[in-house]
Amino acid sequence: MAPILTRRQFGAGLAATASGLLARPSIARGAAKVVVIGGGAGGATVAGTLKSTAPAIDVTLVEPHAAYTTCFFSNAYIGGFYDYASLTHGYGGLAAIGISIFNDRAGAIDTAKKTVTLASNTVLEYDRLVVAPGIDFQWSAIEGYSPQAAEIMPHAWRGGDQLQVLRHRLEAMDDGGTVVIAAPKLPYRCPPGPYERACVIAHFLKTHKPKSKLVILDAKMTFAKQAAFQDAFERYYKDIIELNLTNDIDDFTITRVDPATGEVATKAGLTIKAAVANIIPPQTAGAIALQSGFADSGWCPVDPASFTSAKAPNVYVLGDSAVANEMPKSAFSAHSQGLAVAAHIAAELESRPPAPGRYRNTCWSIVAPDDAIKIGADYAPGPLPGGKSGLVPSNAFVSKPGESAGERKATYNEAFAWYPTLTGQIFKPTARKS
Repeated sequence: MAPILTRRQFGAGLAATASGLLARPSIARGAAKVVVIGGGAGGATVAGTLKSTAPAIDVTLVEPHAAYTTCFFSNAYIGGFYDYASLTHGYGGLAAIGISIFNDRAGAIDTAKKTVTLASNTVLEYDRLVVAPGIDFQWSAIEGYSPQAAEIMPHAWRGGDQLQVLRHRLEAMDDGGTVVIAAPKLPYRCPPGPYERACVIAHFLKTHKPKSKLVILDAKMTFAKQAAFQDAFERYYKDIIELNLTNDIDDFTITRVDPATGEVATKAGLTIKAAVANIIPPQTAGAIALQSGFADSGWCPVDPASFTSAKAPNVYVLGDSAVANEMPKSAFSAHSQGLAVAAHIAAELESRPPAPGRYRNTCWSIVAPDDAIKIGADYAPGPLPGGKSGLVPSNAFVSKPGESAGERKATYNEAFAWYPTLTGQIFKPTARKS
């Protein structure tokens, strides 16, 4: 049985992942400068935590958008369980505790000079740099797919307006049409996300367009929380969801799309004409991480004890862009990493020995009204097979088929308590009193 968490326990658990963080630094020299690129779950956590616990540090956040509409928990909106406005968060809470906010794009990083040049040509100096730009897409991996095509065949995998594009296309489709969800190979943001999305869209179809069906075309042979998801497909959406997993005979990786006709084609030779196509393409680390040379094979290697870059000094890379081994790319992971990174930076800037990071992840997925499933684990630096070091999981748990309605309802309530708790901690941190 997966553990049931209250909101209080959730907040306490997050705090426990950043032991040592509350030892307040006293910076002896002039104000140390920390620049954070990316205002999502990872970057905003570092900025807010560092400034609220170490107010002497000069913290600057670089984020192109004035408000952040989360990708995490957005499936609840797509399925009609949550409103769009509640997914959108401004940066006023971070500015209120003394963080300098630049609504601009990082254009170039010079690690030798320790500067970040913004798109506006503003130059920011840093003592420590945090890079948390999220993901970018491998557009060329799918013939016919592009940022323009995504306005017709949305990915809805980076939050923002794409969520509304997908929701509006579902609302506008004729009853009896086919929805296609294309799931990529790992690694990608939120491994269980495509299957939660299938459930919430299937719930929408079952309620509003009962003649329609949903087809999953999956580049993988297995997926996260598979047993619990497939049980939900069978119990709630037996006549709606068709799951196509890649196998030894057929490869359901998407190779081509045609936004004009709605066609979606796979390596196996299957072509489907979709009324709505949700194409989730293969992914990489965010563009600024790639162009700055922080990545290796598309993602950024880091020291698992601190998330310092393996490619550049005085640089941290965290969240979806980082290589975190078995630790999934999720908002919970990014927030947990952000707490540890803030603690590590504070210790370094006052010449204290930093403690190795301890991390946690939990991911909830809505499968039906009053029914949700989850997966999670703790993570710590340790040896991996082959002699390398990385993040080693412990205390792992996952929801299973056959759980009681009461347990599933409790998990569902956890999910809806987790989101406002987490976003409150990220975007409205409280400054420590002197």
